[in-house]
Amino acid sequence: MKKIQIAAIGCGNRTAVYTSLLMKYFADKFEITALADPVEERRIQISSYQKGGNIRYFETAEDFLKEDKMADALIIATQDKFHFEPALRALEKGYDLILEKPISNRLDEVFILEKKAKELNKKVLICHVLRYSPFYNKLKELIDEGLIGDVVSIDAVEGVKAWHQAHSFVRGNWADTKESSPMILAKSCHDMDILSWLADEKCLSVSSFGELSYFRRENAPEGAPLRCTDGCPVSGECIYDARHYMDIQRDPWLAQLLDSEKNAEKTGGASDEEILNFLKTSPWGKCVFQADNDAVDHQVVSLNFNRGITATFTMTAFDSGRSISVFGTKGSLKGGEFIKEATGHDLIFTDHGSGEMKNWDLSYDAGGYDSHGGGDFGFVSTWYEQLTADNSRILKSSIHKSVESHVMAWAAEESRISGKTVELGEFSDQFEI
Repeated sequence: MKKIQIAAIGCGNRTAVYTSLLMKYFADKFEITALADPVEERRIQISSYQKGGNIRYFETAEDFLKEDKMADALIIATQDKFHFEPALRALEKGYDLILEKPISNRLDEVFILEKKAKELNKKVLICHVLRYSPFYNKLKELIDEGLIGDVVSIDAVEGVKAWHQAHSFVRGNWADTKESSPMILAKSCHDMDILSWLADEKCLSVSSFGELSYFRRENAPEGAPLRCTDGCPVSGECIYDARHYMDIQRDPWLAQLLDSEKNAEKTGGASDEEILNFLKTSPWGKCVFQADNDAVDHQVVSLNFNRGITATFTMTAFDSGRSISVFGTKGSLKGGEFIKEATGHDLIFTDHGSGEMKNWDLSYDAGGYDSHGGGDFGFVSTWYEQLTADNSRILKSSIHKSVESHVMAWAAEESRISGKTVELGEFSDQFEI
């Protein structure tokens, strides 16, 4: 079996997760050949996953892309606004791509990359990992089998979780949408993709409402300083106190920020002094009510698909986990975080006629990494088959399939800002090339 050579531009959390799973379970099928990232510790960490082999190192995407082709497939896992340029140049150099979502933070660039991949017949796998999770695969299987009859409507909720919201979308890399992507794209294009996949019809129109309601200056406690490390009067009771990064339960988030060898494996090796010094100068030490962020903390989306299928989606910072209900002409399927907590089951079917109920409890090996409900492991486990497939358009999460969810997300943001329902055909015509 010929090994597939893998390289990466951007060696943060996502690349670390994918390559660690790749080398732990599929080292007989893959080898890492080149890594590009300005932080040396990140390159060292990923290199440690592979036994043997010569890996070339680069500090920037520009330096990497000056070289001749160094791998069969290239992971691009940079920040959102830095996806497009390296992706386009890599396609032109002959790389297949494993591209983090969103494809780009500009819709016109999404269409450009999709067209380029088609022209060059290159494979571009988008990291919509939920499509590869046991839960959503089982849900899709049951729908396609006709268990609930024809799909009529879908209701989905994503609870981002308050601390995650504060970490990523108030203090973090996605706090300023001008520098990253709007929330519905950055966090919830996963969910737009799942709704498109389950409905299995073209989305026709979208309306949306959403606001940044809570994480605002007027909601700051009286006397709160700009930083949590500067003696906040409510530090002992504030759930967003940045000093929680010193708690064990918060440490996995911290480890994505502190690039040091002793903390690279998320062991909690950083000292309290190191963490405090970091919080005194980094965005993650700011008071969440005074961080000058603009990402919404709640948003609702209504979607109208072909065949009269409708869907609703709620993103909120003030809940935890994803839940979904799919309503059909013969029955309904409900599952996700809320159902699991309430019933102990992953999925519950109710027959409209008999009232009979059936449930499914899913077990799976997530390769030691359970995030995204096993979707990360499920995704990586398909790489060899997908990257060696003859037809790039049949891939499970190809760029050709992912364009729809990006149009849906951008249309939702347009509707949220304008207050008007957006027709997707007219909307996407403005951006297609």
